[in-house]
Amino acid sequence: MVEDRIFKVVRANLFFILVGVTTIAFLGMIGQFLITVLWAIVLTMIFYGLFKWIRVRVGENRRGLAAAITSVLIFFFVIIPFILLTIALVNQGLEVYQSIETGEVDPNFVVDYVERQLPGIYDMLGEAGISPNSVREKITNLVGTVSQFVATKVLSFGGNLINIFVQFTLMLYLLFFFLKDGKQVMQRIIDTIPMGNVRERQLFERFAQVSKATLKGTLVVALVQGTIGGLIFMILGIPAALLWGVAMTLLALLPVGGSAIVWLPAVVILFAQGHPVKAIILLVVGSLIIGLVDNLLRPLLVGRDTEMPDYLVLISTLGGITYFGLSGFVIGPTIAALFITVWEMMGRDYGGKSA
Repeated sequence: MVEDRIFKVVRANLFFILVGVTTIAFLGMIGQFLITVLWAIVLTMIFYGLFKWIRVRVGENRRGLAAAITSVLIFFFVIIPFILLTIALVNQGLEVYQSIETGEVDPNFVVDYVERQLPGIYDMLGEAGISPNSVREKITNLVGTVSQFVATKVLSFGGNLINIFVQFTLMLYLLFFFLKDGKQVMQRIIDTIPMGNVRERQLFERFAQVSKATLKGTLVVALVQGTIGGLIFMILGIPAALLWGVAMTLLALLPVGGSAIVWLPAVVILFAQGHPVKAIILLVVGSLIIGLVDNLLRPLLVGRDTEMPDYLVLISTLGGITYFGLSGFVIGPTIAALFITVWEMMGRDYGGKSA
């Protein structure tokens, strides 16, 4: 009898063990492509409205054609400009690195300016036990480390061109099928997962809401800040304006610090080089225009649509970037939103029932 009971338990659970093992094996097998799959899903949600608009015009039953047209438009108007911008960025990064290596750019000129024009600061540093030579050495080491990091990333980008091409191709391929068959796939997942259709739909809707809001909101803010910053750098004649514009765009993804990490030191450098008018112009544009974009648009586009407090958006964004790299600015807030949603479900369905 005991053996029969054990056999029944094993037989009842063997299938679920098999489901778990095959799922883990499958996810491990495609692990290196999970970020690519995620971006394909996010792009599908972003451009699904465009897909529906095209489908109405080519015919409701011609989903494949509508998905193909949408994918081609995304390729030419999103992916190709991104690739061209990346190539230009790589070239400017190499130029900056070569300028530092050949000595055309002296990282210590700010220290020299302070020594000549503001000797009082040097006296204060001396009283604090900080020698000018140690400051020079640290600046030189920092600039050398940063320039080597940039050069390493540029070289790794060149060496990974095949992998990058494969990832982009796969993303575009998945995008086509997600547009074409996404609703059916989602319905199949909802019917399969044993959590109850209401919960599953709520989780899917929350995932779509937060990922779309984070991507659109954060990217809009970052692109506007980076564009304004790059243009003002170019107008003021600052070298490698495109490089610094892209740097401001990337740093603007962070809810704290953001693009000021680039333009604020540039203000100091312009003052040190004897260009006070340019420095004041950059300070005004950075603090008023670029800062205003961040303070107005970010809470409006990100915080409101994600329905999360600003501090949670900040923590989840920083944590996401730490764990997942650049993609973390979408993944982090999305995980945080799902975390909140799951706990709200548990509180609603089971809260207080143990008392």
